[in-house]
Amino acid sequence: MPVLPSLPTALPTPAEEATPLGAWATALARPAFRLSWALLLVLLFGVLVPLVPGFFVWVQAREGAVLADPLLHLLPRHDVATPVFVLMYGGVLAAVGWLTRQPQLFLRGLWGYLILLLLRISTIWLVALNPPPGLLPMPDPFTALVFHTTASEAITKDLFFSGHTATVALLALAVRGPWFRRGLALVALAIGVLVLVQRVHYSYDVLAAPFFAWFAYWLAGFIVRPAIKDASAATRATDQLS
Repeated sequence: MPVLPSLPTALPTPAEEATPLGAWATALARPAFRLSWALLLVLLFGVLVPLVPGFFVWVQAREGAVLADPLLHLLPRHDVATPVFVLMYGGVLAAVGWLTRQPQLFLRGLWGYLILLLLRISTIWLVALNPPPGLLPMPDPFTALVFHTTASEAITKDLFFSGHTATVALLALAVRGPWFRRGLALVALAIGVLVLVQRVHYSYDVLAAPFFAWFAYWLAGFIVRPAIKDASAATRATDQLS
């Protein structure tokens, strides 16, 4: 098996390593770390991203079941799309901004997100559902760009499980610091309630989302472990991944 070449730059001093750039230089000096990043990017952008639009167009065209959901009927029906997007993308930006300073945790978080996408594609494929009655359109400019849709053509049958809720729940696991984690967990909870108020999900979709997020993050820990093990960083990396 060919050995990946080392980076031409010198390793940072301990003082430099304490900075984000130093941490990245140290991480990228490890061939296994670079290999894990390369594999992640190939799977995400070379395989998954090209396939996702066609998959969701197919999902939108098929018919599915309409579920009885007593919990959903207990909540009011209201257009809360703007608060959902503010919470969602605000949480994503805050978490990703923090994770970019922690190379090992960032790598694990991205692997977790890739696994989460694969899990969601699998469950949507297996569980054919029509949206709940009374759905209020929630056009997302980002997904519209990816899927080339308008508000009237929005994907509404990507139901089990809630991607908005699961994504923020995954980020709550990926970051460190009790207050940061609790804050993101509360954001995930708020998003879960709001997508029900918007009637774009069943309660089952939202309740299942944190469990899938946990499983994706747990599995990502096993995938990235070889990429962060070396003589100088084993202890620190183990602490970060615990």
